[in-house]
Amino acid sequence: MAEPQLPSVLIVDDDQELCDLLQTYLETNGFRARSAGDAAGMRAAVAARWPDALVLDLMLPGEDGLSILRQIRAERDVPVLMLSARGEDMDRIIGLEVGADDYMAKPFNPRELLARLRALLRRQTGPQTAGGTEFRFGPFRLDVAARLLWRGPDELALTTAEYDLLEAFVRHPNRVLTRDTLIDLIQGHDRDPFDRSIDNRVTRLRRKIEADAGAPHYIRTVRGSGYLFNPAGDRS
Repeated sequence: MAEPQLPSVLIVDDDQELCDLLQTYLETNGFRARSAGDAAGMRAAVAARWPDALVLDLMLPGEDGLSILRQIRAERDVPVLMLSARGEDMDRIIGLEVGADDYMAKPFNPRELLARLRALLRRQTGPQTAGGTEFRFGPFRLDVAARLLWRGPDELALTTAEYDLLEAFVRHPNRVLTRDTLIDLIQGHDRDPFDRSIDNRVTRLRRKIEADAGAPHYIRTVRGSGYLFNPAGDRS
């Protein structure tokens, strides 16, 4: 019987000492790890083989991490953990808005980075079935083909607007989605710069899937940015 393949991670950081330390640590803890020092090195690495996850530094020589992240998101839905020596909230928010799945400020504990990588990989494969027509989160099952939401054996009534919003969330888990992005994802919804219907839909949807709509676990508000769907339903 073939041995299970280890998850792979690519570390993109111009600090070679940090790359070497992280690579050794991750390989000791069940990963296959590679590293690159800049955008060109990263592109060469992914041309050979895309990793299961990326650790990407925000501050790189030449092309910066945000620019690289935008390009990654145009090509692949691979989990990205962003690093930065700057710990300001704005850096974190911009990184998450562009498409980072998680963010850590330097210096950091390698054990925490390992735990976050494992969580990202679990979430990446957790809610969606192989067929892509059914999504599960908590006690819920969203049947995309039938456009129905179930909690255990019970069907939950959703309006068309609520269903479209929920499908947009489950197809983009653990990622900050701005209101403009959500409007783009919901087909047939006319764009209006003063439109607050997304917020209204979120409020109605929370009443149907959250145990406490005032303290949501699945659909979280990211202040100043938008919303994030957390299929695990935890508070981490």
